[in-house]
Amino acid sequence: MFSLVSRNLTSSMSKITSVHRLFRQCSSCSSPAASANSFTVSYLIKSCGFPPDKAISASKFLNIKSPDRPDSVIAFFKNQGFTETQISHLVRKFPVALTCNPETNLLPKFEFLSSIGLSDSDIVKLLTARPKALGRSLKNHIQPTLYLLKDLLQSNDRTLIAIRRCAWVLDKSFQAIVIPNMQLLRDVGMPGSKMLYVLTYHPRDISDNKEQFKKAVEEVVEMGFDPLKTNFMSAVHAIRSMSKSTWEKKMETYEKWAWSKAQILVAFMTNPWCMMKSDEKINKVMDYLVNKMEFEASIIANNSMLISLSMKKRIIPRCLVYQYCLDNGLIKGKNYSGLCWWLKSSENMFMKRLERYETKTPGVLKFYREKLDHSNSYSNLF
Repeated sequence: MFSLVSRNLTSSMSKITSVHRLFRQCSSCSSPAASANSFTVSYLIKSCGFPPDKAISASKFLNIKSPDRPDSVIAFFKNQGFTETQISHLVRKFPVALTCNPETNLLPKFEFLSSIGLSDSDIVKLLTARPKALGRSLKNHIQPTLYLLKDLLQSNDRTLIAIRRCAWVLDKSFQAIVIPNMQLLRDVGMPGSKMLYVLTYHPRDISDNKEQFKKAVEEVVEMGFDPLKTNFMSAVHAIRSMSKSTWEKKMETYEKWAWSKAQILVAFMTNPWCMMKSDEKINKVMDYLVNKMEFEASIIANNSMLISLSMKKRIIPRCLVYQYCLDNGLIKGKNYSGLCWWLKSSENMFMKRLERYETKTPGVLKFYREKLDHSNSYSNLF
């Protein structure tokens, strides 16, 4: 016990010493610069909740001589509906915000975003996610970018959907990034209607730099994906989102469950999201379906959408009610094609199927609802 206390005390003293060392780094510089730097560090820690090391790092880009300007900025954000946590996050991501003039620099940007139809809560959420947008020129970047986005989408409603879905549109360059990527998609055969859908509902998917985006598109085309189909962009997203080593690790995970490379490619072609699930999720789904429900691994490979389904809300409760129906004679013999339908069908279609069984054996719906209610406890078992 004494040894444990001693170690904890030593660890705490070490942390305190590190903090003191960080402050000495500021105070060791010559005055008056050291004084200004020290005040900046102190302000960031006390007023913005910065850890000492982050405060010292941020102070390299700030020169706060008095609390007047940063206090006015923090007050402005509070008046706009930001919480203290959101303000702290925003300032950590973009410390220069504390030097902005609330009336001449910040307010016009908030007013413009409001004028195009964004609510106060929308603006808070967007700028918390993308604080650097506050450093962009309203006249030279934010306005022309959003006007261009509206011209491309040909609808104010679609423009607002795109902005809400991806805050990067406030500070990314459309001319340098989005337009070239859209041109590439057109070159490989994607119709305008599909590009319009992607830009509206998945704008992040075309936000990568053009070289990386081009490489991913070319790889997906080489695999045989059809640009006319929805899963084309899902595949591009999957390729872009992981390194080669991560991809190979996912391949190894599926191969451990006796999937061949050809089966993995077919599964990816059918449902690209299956390669974006964590190794833990893949193993949990495979273990439950193969070892609990006695699926053959090849059946899951041919129905790779199953990997993406929620264990708690879909797979476990539906498998349990399937077994209930089997035990009560509502289903004649286990049919894996039928069970795949049970798992993949929409909740509305699934409930209609259970309602038909309910007329024959009352209690099916109650059993299913009970399993849904207790799905968290069931999921912990598998």
